[in-house]
Amino acid sequence: MTEEDSVFYVGVDVSKAKHAVAIAEGGRDGEVRYFGEIEATPAALERFVRKLEKKHAHLHFCYEAGPTGYGLYRQIVELGHRCDVVALSLIPKRPGERVKTNRRDAVSLARLLRAGELKGIWVPDAVHEAARDMVRVRSAASEDLRKNRQMLLSFLLRHGCVFTGHKNWSRAHARWLAAQKFDHPAQQIVFQDQVDVITDAQNRLERLDAQLAELAPSWSMAPVVAAYQALRGVSFIVAVTFVSEVGDVRRFDSPQQLMAFLGLVPSERSTGETVKRGGLTLAGNRRARRVLVEGAWSYRHPARVSEPIRVRLEGLPKAVREIAWKAQTRLCARYRRLVAAGKKKPIVVAAIAREMAAFPWAIGHQVEPVR
Repeated sequence: MTEEDSVFYVGVDVSKAKHAVAIAEGGRDGEVRYFGEIEATPAALERFVRKLEKKHAHLHFCYEAGPTGYGLYRQIVELGHRCDVVALSLIPKRPGERVKTNRRDAVSLARLLRAGELKGIWVPDAVHEAARDMVRVRSAASEDLRKNRQMLLSFLLRHGCVFTGHKNWSRAHARWLAAQKFDHPAQQIVFQDQVDVITDAQNRLERLDAQLAELAPSWSMAPVVAAYQALRGVSFIVAVTFVSEVGDVRRFDSPQQLMAFLGLVPSERSTGETVKRGGLTLAGNRRARRVLVEGAWSYRHPARVSEPIRVRLEGLPKAVREIAWKAQTRLCARYRRLVAAGKKKPIVVAAIAREMAAFPWAIGHQVEPVR
């Protein structure tokens, strides 16, 4: 019996209350059987693993990524066994299959894991996950503020109130809002309620920004966050969002793999001699992709080291500064060439964002996280 034949593969269909478990014996002809359900508690899981250990020395677990998080993964690894968290979109599905149950899912996971058809995703450690949670709630707060502002502007436009000043949400705009009056008392109440909601949302966003700035220096990825800010269009928020979502870029063998992870590679439907390529797949991490696209807009301006960038460059390694300047000169020139060729600006920015992903990959190989 080979070492692979001695491994027993365990598929777990996780849920809030109970986990459905199936076991596949090693080898191509090994039996695949449904074990049953266990309580979704650490104690119940440990009892189950210890029970399997008595009969099978080598265990390989897997379960679908979902709302239950990484607690199951971390406990199984601590118990000394291998575990993979599998992306739901990467699990093979039969087109004609219309019956879905916990039992079927668990058996399918165990069988596919034994066949080598499942690939585990990268799992952050507990501290990295905490930083990512804060970044995501900050992103949600920013989106809430945007929606509330848009709602108020739509309300004002519907009643013929249009700000003629230079910029919305400036001090002049705040004074203009304070002077608005409506004929019906109910409309005045609605207006003031929306103004108060925007104020609360803005205060919430400022609090989260301050807490994120306080957390970042004690994070193991703090040197990487600082190094990424050498790139044009990469502010502190962009850098910390990218790092929290992507993690250590050294896990990617090439910039092309990072681009694929971010969904910044073109789709393709080719057959025989016919090659058909479409738009970007947009199948990767949308939060990291969004901040890259936002940063790519800054390359429409000529290359130069502005004062904010100069401050961020202080104390960084020479190799990082050289990569940042190379990125700026290359991407600014490419933006001008594409616009001169008649390409639409959103398409140009998407192309810049795709190439921009290569430079964080290069910088990530120059800076070591704090261990």
